[in-house]
Amino acid sequence: MPEKWQLVSRQKKDEQVSRIPKGWLLSSSPPPDLTNYLDVPRKCGLLNGQELEITEKYDATALAHEISSRRLKSYDVVKAFCKRAALAHQLTNCLTEILFDEALARADQLDAHLAAGNPPIGPLHGVPVSLKDTFKIPGYDASIGIAALAFKPSTASSSLVDVLLNAGAVLYCKTNVPQTLMALDSHNNVFGRVLNPYNTLVTAGGSSGGEGALIAMRGSVLGVGTDVGGSIRIPAMCNGLYGIKPSWQRIPYAGQESGTLPASSKMALPASAGPLAHSVRDLELFFSAVSSQSPWEMDPDILPNPWASLSTISTSRPTIGIVRRDGLIDPLPPIQHLLDEVASALRASEIEIVEIDITPIFSQCQSLANALFGIDGGNNMFDLLEQTSEPLSPWLSTRLKRKAPKTLDQVRSLHAQKMELETAFLGIWKDRSEQRPSIDAFICPVAPHPVPPIDRWNSVSYTSSFVLLDYPAGVVPVRKFSAKDMQGEVVPTTPLSSWDKINRELWTTVDRSTYLNTPLSIQVVVPKLQERRLCQAMEIIDAALKYKLEDGEKRLSAKL
Repeated sequence: MPEKWQLVSRQKKDEQVSRIPKGWLLSSSPPPDLTNYLDVPRKCGLLNGQELEITEKYDATALAHEISSRRLKSYDVVKAFCKRAALAHQLTNCLTEILFDEALARADQLDAHLAAGNPPIGPLHGVPVSLKDTFKIPGYDASIGIAALAFKPSTASSSLVDVLLNAGAVLYCKTNVPQTLMALDSHNNVFGRVLNPYNTLVTAGGSSGGEGALIAMRGSVLGVGTDVGGSIRIPAMCNGLYGIKPSWQRIPYAGQESGTLPASSKMALPASAGPLAHSVRDLELFFSAVSSQSPWEMDPDILPNPWASLSTISTSRPTIGIVRRDGLIDPLPPIQHLLDEVASALRASEIEIVEIDITPIFSQCQSLANALFGIDGGNNMFDLLEQTSEPLSPWLSTRLKRKAPKTLDQVRSLHAQKMELETAFLGIWKDRSEQRPSIDAFICPVAPHPVPPIDRWNSVSYTSSFVLLDYPAGVVPVRKFSAKDMQGEVVPTTPLSSWDKINRELWTTVDRSTYLNTPLSIQVVVPKLQERRLCQAMEIIDAALKYKLEDGEKRLSAKL
């Protein structure tokens, strides 16, 4: 007889199918040898010409302009993205809750509002926005893939849900996550595993993996994830997207489902909510739109700073630092070469580059972050799982177990160490010895490896460290992994750590052709609460990378 969690899973999947119009269902599954799903929506014949143009031609900023100018109707835009999201879900299993009917009704109302001669109700008027499953929308579950939380519809909104609605957004779906939200590959027992549409052999990332896959498939133009160890930035890297983890006081986070007791994160490391998108300007649109709604009046954690009041890079020639390693895990050859490539592109754009070695303090962040993640011993999550006899996902089964909560003095000691590291890191931005110029931002890897096979993501030291420090950090996609990236060997020295040993195995024991055509990205980091500065730095870096790519293509064309 099936366990209770298995029955819940069947019911939730049946519910999903019932909410997708029959005319939007694919007639067959992709052939077994097809590992890249990105073109399937375009070629399946279910999207008409207008729907293809809407979902592929525009970013969120352009759509907001076209809708507010009444050149596009929100209803047509929302329907196109609902339809493409349904296709993306059938291919990658990226959705949890489906809100298509309600979304289309809201879009119709927003069109009528403009047709009556009224101004847009906000900067996101009529723009479809997808949300990670953690966000609560009244009438829908926020089960986070836990059977015990399914079929318990939310009765109140997460604060960011209300903010987005006030800004004019249309919320139309929620996206899949890993069990417990503590894994880096999005699999749970209720909804199953999210597949990476670039390559189904590699991970889609976590914990905002469904969001990453949906946006990569152009089933969303702007999505919201959360990040406490890398959960926005890792899916952004895996799916070739732009994404930002802000400082936790910037974007409302209150009222989300995390599977933990209320206020637990205040004693550990607070998570952040942030955007994933197809362009840097869409990231800034998100921050500006949220700020325009005075979110500090809805969430007591949010600082009352309007977006336009935040500082930006003041000089016409910014100084960017290059941080190549964390002192725990040395990047594999393709990641090292990628940093060289990015540094070269920035220098060619007359951006000053400063090499920075911060391994003595960077190397201390990972273990401290891990200790703070586990202060409650995971007991509330295990209580939820036991209610339906739900087992841990395979990847978690050997990594997660009940532990005694840390004592008050242990937690105090951890935060004392955190304060010491925060103080030490202040010195990287402005060298008081004046041996090098102050930096506006620095770049570093998102991970020390390319996008790895399923359940093989190694460590979050390059991402969780900036949660520990509360630094805004964003991901900029550079290009795809190519045949030339398969070259290079790991220097046969003693591994720096157990993580370093496992990282090397991703190069020495994995068929390197697995990585072909997967995205390669970099991470950009700025000081605490400087999200506007981060958007500007990312825009500068992105422009330099695109200029070098376009210049290279012109040179190749001239030779041919």
